Amino acid sequence: MNHFQKRKQDVLSKIDKSFIGKWDEKIVSLCDKINSLENYYTTSSCSGRILLMIDQEKKGENLFVFVSHDKIDFDELKNELGNALKKNKNVKFKVEPCIIHIVCETLEDAEKIQEIGKNSGWKNCGIIGLKNNFIVELNGTERLEFPVIRNKKILVDNEFLKIAVDETNRKLEKSWERIKKLESSLRSLSFEAETSNEREFN
Repeated sequence: MNHFQKRKQDVLSKIDKSFIGKWDEKIVSLCDKINSLENYYTTSSCSGRILLMIDQEKKGENLFVFVSHDKIDFDELKNELGNALKKNKNVKFKVEPCIIHIVCETLEDAEKIQEIGKNSGWKNCGIIGLKNNFIVELNGTERLEFPVIRNKKILVDNEFLKIAVDETNRKLEKSWERIKKLESSLRSLSFEAETSNEREFN
């Protein structure tokens, strides 16, 4: 087992330390697909999420008031805003797109998966070079953010919130479609790996 494979084994065996404390269900299948490929493994991922979070410049713990990786409805959002209003002075509403970080053994491996990502609709793609391997970041573009509570007062009316809910759910659906398309596109890497193994065997 080389250094890359040892590192891959170590990373994938670690306990999940994410906010939700478990795999994000809508991206599990994609991560499993990537991790089944010899020259790749994932370190972090998200299928897209909706947040109500304390609006402040400094980052810190316990900023999230509400988190959902699923679509929401108007009544749910109103209820969560009511809860946030009781405890927090300033809160913002935020939609974050799907994102995944993939460790690749070689630059060639990284370039391959970056190209597949671009062709699958992941417009924000980049390669980060490390000492022994490379990380590809694939990031969606479905973002939305606005202040929703200021000085313990809700800033927007119900009509605006209904529009925000519709737009938010549409953005999540686009993120999920992007994830499925990438998973489907990775078949080319699987086929390439299988062909290479057959050549070595023969």
